[in-house]
Amino acid sequence: MTSPPLRSQPPGDSRAVAAESGLSAVADPAVLRLRAVHRAQADLRRGTPVLMRAAQDLVLLSAETTGTRGLAELRHVAEGAPVLLLAPARAAAVLHRPVVPALPALALRLPEALFEPEFLRGLADPTAEQMLPAEPVLASDWQQEATAAALALAKLARLLPAVLAAPLRADAAARAAELHLQAVAAADVLAYPRDMVANLTRVAEAQVPMDGAPDARIVAFRAPDAGVEQLAILVGRPEAADAPLVRLHSECFTGDLLGSLRCDCGAQLRGAIRRMAEEGAGVLLYLAQEGRGIGLVNKLRAYTLQDRGLDTLDANRALGWGADERNFMVAATMLEALGVRRLRLLTNNPDKVAALAACGVEVLRRESHAFAPNGVNDHYLATKAARFGHLLG
Repeated sequence: MTSPPLRSQPPGDSRAVAAESGLSAVADPAVLRLRAVHRAQADLRRGTPVLMRAAQDLVLLSAETTGTRGLAELRHVAEGAPVLLLAPARAAAVLHRPVVPALPALALRLPEALFEPEFLRGLADPTAEQMLPAEPVLASDWQQEATAAALALAKLARLLPAVLAAPLRADAAARAAELHLQAVAAADVLAYPRDMVANLTRVAEAQVPMDGAPDARIVAFRAPDAGVEQLAILVGRPEAADAPLVRLHSECFTGDLLGSLRCDCGAQLRGAIRRMAEEGAGVLLYLAQEGRGIGLVNKLRAYTLQDRGLDTLDANRALGWGADERNFMVAATMLEALGVRRLRLLTNNPDKVAALAACGVEVLRRESHAFAPNGVNDHYLATKAARFGHLLG
């Protein structure tokens, strides 16, 4: 059953604001779509239900951030008991048996007694080692676009991809308005990575002399209505070079800032800037894609699973994430804005070369960027080579 049209705010609010401010033009639809996705992400993070428009409208709640209030609000607008949506790898672990890996998400029906916040958080997080007292029922009648968008929204919020979902009741619009619940279209969530890149804008620039690279600038990019900045470090004048050195560097708080020995990110960051300074020009794109796109908190969870015997790839999958969740269209868009259309890519990852080429960037050649193991990251580097195809030789 499809519910009546939903509002993302109480009736009349947007018209009142427009009237008071003298606005007569309709707001940019692209900005409004981004805004709805950003607000939905924020609400999931704070444990507030979100309404999702799809072939069948749903109410969603993050299992990781759920609390007593959030569960009560979900039930206030839901038709029947919710299911727990999980990525296939995580569902297989919970069910203790193989599942269909091609599906974007699997729906588990849980006994009513298990809908307790702490228990649900344990099911979402493999580091919690939560055990089910009884096997849940696997539901197969859930619309795939909506379930894929539900997990995608959790990932955009950098939460574990584990979401409570239920169809909306017939009078959900009025009940949702009482609680000021945010609505977002499933199609807009799935299109967000593309739409965010299309609206990326250069917003600030400053000279920032660095140790070993005194002639350096930082340029900041941001999409409208977004809080996450993407940064470009320009050494010298790469826009004037025929094919400058370029590195796509995903931010790594532990390696870049703290000098963690678990990875080689800090050495790659400083080594790239030093090499660009030696050549006289280069661009390092510092991308907000920590942990191959899973975020810092989830990367720490992955570390816990690695300490229990999993490698980097299997740890990410156990959390419900893909092996690599990064969006390199961001990098191509930034390079276009910087006037760099032909380059030499400083990387050991052939996927980065292919990703930029697919976005229309001319990669003249790949420049190796390997650093010796340090005694702690030996297995990490071996996994990069064996399972991610990095060229470290």
